[in-house]
Amino acid sequence: MDILVIGAGGREHAICWSLAKSPKAGTIYCAPGNAGIGELAELVPIQVNEFDKLAAFAEEKRIGLVVVGPDDPLADGIVDVFEAKKIPVFGPRKNAAHIEGSKTFMKDLLKKYNIPTAAYEKFDNYEQALAYLQSRPVPIVIKADGLAAGKGVTVAFTRDEAETALKNIMIDKVFGESGSQVVIEEFLEGQEMSILAFVNGETVRPMAAAQDHKQVYDGDKGPNTGGMGTYSPLPHIADSIIEEAIETIIKPTAKAMVAEGRPFHGVLFAGLMIAPDGKPKTIEFNARFGDPETQVVLPRLKSDLLDIFLAAVNGTLDQAEIEWSDEAAVCVVLASGGYPASYPKGLPIRGLDEAKAAGALVFHAGTARGKCGELVTNGGRVLGVVGLGKTIAEARDKAYEAAGSIAFEGKHQRTDIAAKALV
Repeated sequence: MDILVIGAGGREHAICWSLAKSPKAGTIYCAPGNAGIGELAELVPIQVNEFDKLAAFAEEKRIGLVVVGPDDPLADGIVDVFEAKKIPVFGPRKNAAHIEGSKTFMKDLLKKYNIPTAAYEKFDNYEQALAYLQSRPVPIVIKADGLAAGKGVTVAFTRDEAETALKNIMIDKVFGESGSQVVIEEFLEGQEMSILAFVNGETVRPMAAAQDHKQVYDGDKGPNTGGMGTYSPLPHIADSIIEEAIETIIKPTAKAMVAEGRPFHGVLFAGLMIAPDGKPKTIEFNARFGDPETQVVLPRLKSDLLDIFLAAVNGTLDQAEIEWSDEAAVCVVLASGGYPASYPKGLPIRGLDEAKAAGALVFHAGTARGKCGELVTNGGRVLGVVGLGKTIAEARDKAYEAAGSIAFEGKHQRTDIAAKALV
C-alpha cells in the first residue's frame, strides 16, 4: 500500500520512520517533507495548504492512505477534502479539529461536560480583557484563541508580563487573527504530562505517556516554544494518575465530541497538569500527534503503526493490537540560535553520522539540502536526537552524547531534558 504523509517536521519524520517498518507499506510519499524524511520517503513539492494539489496527487498515485501531520491543514478542513474524494485519510474532520483550532471552544466544551480544567474567562475585547487581567493575581496564563505554532501561550509571573502578552496578542496581532479572542486562565502548578490517544468516535486507545519541555531555556525559563525535548515513560508519575487522566479527561472528551456532533477520528492529544494532590487537569487538547512527543512515543510502539491507522479509518480501532515497549526514550531538540524569535537559515550541519553511530535516532525538523547537496538548517527547531535505553538515565545519556556530536553555528539545546524523572 502506498502512503502519503503530509507535513515537514520532526513529527512527520517519526511517522514516516515508523510506517516504513510495516511490511504492508509500499512507497511512502511526504509532502513537502524535509532532508531527513527524503532518506526514507519520496518527497513531493506540494505545500500542506494546497489541498486540491494534494488530493490530485493522491488520486494520480492511487494512494491507499493519507496521514495528516500538522494542525493548520486539519483545522482548515483537509480531511473533509480527501473524504469527499473517497481517499482514505487518517485525521479529524474540520469540525472535530476545532478542539485545537479554538481554545475557547475547547474550554467551553470541558466546562459543559464537567471535565477537569483550569478556571478561565474568554474575551474578544481588549479593554475588558485588560480590566479582568488587572483584577487577577499572578502568575496567570494568557492564550491566543487560535493556532499559533505552539507559541500562543504565555505563563506570566508578573503583571507587566501579563499585560505585555495581552497587548501582543490582541493589539499588535503577533499571531494574526488567532489573537482576535483570548482565554485568560488560572495558573496551575504541578507536573505536566502529555497523553496521546488513537481515537475513533468513543473508542479511545491511549499511547504511552510523555512529558514535554516547552520553554526555551533550562529550568523552564524563557518564552514558550514548539517543544525543546521530551521523554517517555514517566517513572515519577504513578500509573494510577495516568489511568485517572484517561478515564476522567480523555474518554469523556471523546464522548463529548460525539455528543456535540463532532466525532473525533485521529490522534487526540491531551496536555495535562498533575496538581500536588495528584489530580490531573486539562491544559489543552491538540488534534494531532505532538511534536516532539511523537519522537519518543513511536519508537516505543511495538505494533504496526500502519495497521493501527487502517483500523482507525475502517472503524475497527477497538480490535487493533497496540503494544508498547518497556524501553525508555529521551529526545533532545537542537534549535537554531535566536529561536523562538528570528533565526538564520542555511547553516551547514555536521556530525549526524557520529550521532547515529552513538546509537541515537535523529529525526529532522528544520533541515534542507543546500545547493551542493549538503545538509543545512531550515527552521527554528532543527533536529530531534533520541536516545533509547532500559532506563530514562541510560536513554538520556545516549541522547546527550549523540547531540554533542552534532554541530551547526548557533546551536542551542536545553541541558535538563528528563531531569525531573531522575529526582
